[in-house]
Amino acid sequence: MRWHNPTAELFIPDGTAAEVALARTTHLAVAAHPDDIEIMAADGILRCFRRRDRWFTGVIVTDGSGSPRTGLYADYSDAAMRAVRRLEQKKAAVVGEYSAQLFLDYPSAAVRATGREAVVDDLRAVVEATQPEIIYTHNPADKHATHVAVALRLIEALRRLPAEKRPRHLYGCEVWRDLDWLGDEEKVVFDVSAHENLQAALLGLFDSQLSGGKRYDLATMGRRRAHATYFASHDVDAATGLTFAMELTPLIEDPTLSIETFVLDFIRRFADEVSRQLAALGAR
Repeated sequence: MRWHNPTAELFIPDGTAAEVALARTTHLAVAAHPDDIEIMAADGILRCFRRRDRWFTGVIVTDGSGSPRTGLYADYSDAAMRAVRRLEQKKAAVVGEYSAQLFLDYPSAAVRATGREAVVDDLRAVVEATQPEIIYTHNPADKHATHVAVALRLIEALRRLPAEKRPRHLYGCEVWRDLDWLGDEEKVVFDVSAHENLQAALLGLFDSQLSGGKRYDLATMGRRRAHATYFASHDVDAATGLTFAMELTPLIEDPTLSIETFVLDFIRRFADEVSRQLAALGAR
């Protein structure tokens, strides 16, 4: 396949031909940066791990060159950091037994910019080549602008596809903002109790991020455990790890639906829920 960036790369851990590796994909994650996939799409990774009837493919949209760096990486140039982060992501693809790992290699600013046709075209081509049943991406209420931009570019790409080529589900996942504020009936809940060792190993591969003072590995596993405990107030824990997602499928089923209105409606329903409880308990 041809991509807009000559530095884009398709990595296939088991050496299968590119067309086959992409076509066998059933679960696809489209993320902004190296390590976002392992934070937000554990459900897809676990569902496909050691299976031969399900295959997980990851897509990293940006080049990862702008990340903070200290210690061992303090003097690394943007180019050196980009190479390190790509290698770390490849290691994760090997350990997680991904079908394929794609690097589109866009600067973050290009993904956020208004002239983003190349990004949308590449994402459309990825989906056409993989035809996944499920896609995981960032949720549009995330507080990281590049994460939100990636989700918006992906939605735009999916809307340009004929209905039969769109995934069955599009999920907006947690990275830089938890989704525990969603009403329980609106949460997409993923049980990620299995293979905690694998999850920890995948998160631990991104040394360039962890050694700089941001322990995403501990925070992510802790969040999964916290979700499992705090999800139901009157029941014993049914899982040791949960992740939450926002169901974004209506946005691709109806391309005329306003993304802003769709997301803000979740927030309004949350506000209404809080208001009703306060009123019922006599708040003034």
